[in-house]
Amino acid sequence: MKILALEKDVPEVSVEQFTTDLLRREAERAWELHQAGVIRELYFRGDKQMAVLVLECADAIEAKRVLESLPLVRERLIDFEIIPLVAYPGFARLFGGGLYEGRF
Repeated sequence: MKILALEKDVPEVSVEQFTTDLLRREAERAWELHQAGVIRELYFRGDKQMAVLVLECADAIEAKRVLESLPLVRERLIDFEIIPLVAYPGFARLFGGGLYEGRF
């Protein structure tokens, strides 16, 4: 299942808490997850310095476990909103002759 993970603010976290060593470990773990095919895409938002990840996981519970393996999440410096994604069903209405599983 494709999962969208949007970084969200953690109250009372200061920039000084993001040490070079911690950021290096974060990048190393993200690289490991990318190489394993779990993190499929990784971005920063264009309007603020917050991560946007596209994960491939069995479900939102697995995605939460994966994200908790990131050093910045473990240290409670960042957190993520986890959004499970499903395929867009709209084309079925046009070309498939009916509703997709009764949705929309």
